[in-house]
Amino acid sequence: MSPVKKSTQKAEGFTADEKAAMKARAQELKAEARAGKDRAEGEKAILAAIAGMKDPTDRSMGKRIHEIVTAAAPELMPKTWYGMPAYANADGKVICFFQAASKFGVRYATFGFQPDAMLDDGNMWAASFALIKLTSAEEAKITALVKKAVR
Repeated sequence: MSPVKKSTQKAEGFTADEKAAMKARAQELKAEARAGKDRAEGEKAILAAIAGMKDPTDRSMGKRIHEIVTAAAPELMPKTWYGMPAYANADGKVICFFQAASKFGVRYATFGFQPDAMLDDGNMWAASFALIKLTSAEEAKITALVKKAVR
């Protein structure tokens, strides 16, 4: 058995997309500090983020996810999070988010939940979902999950 060699290569650091996401997050934090809990500002930010998505499929899914989440849990505050649509509880903690596939050049979009979402189901449960298309079946699942997340 040969010994395990340690890598001598240095990590290349963050990609341009990752750096852009971090920059967007820093700007979001500054904007949140100025605006406070202003629903209209959050709505405006989300719609701008959706409009800025490169891929038409991402834009249409982002728009529909926004409609689903705001209908299922109107108490959640719309905001952006790393430049993507997200929805926070009264404490400002992100409960769920949408990440466009084009954001990091991957093959599917993601709809995910953060730890403050109340999705606990035994010792293991899903915290994010890959999305390639939204049909009425996926929309119903998302609606149920969002309602459960804020119970």
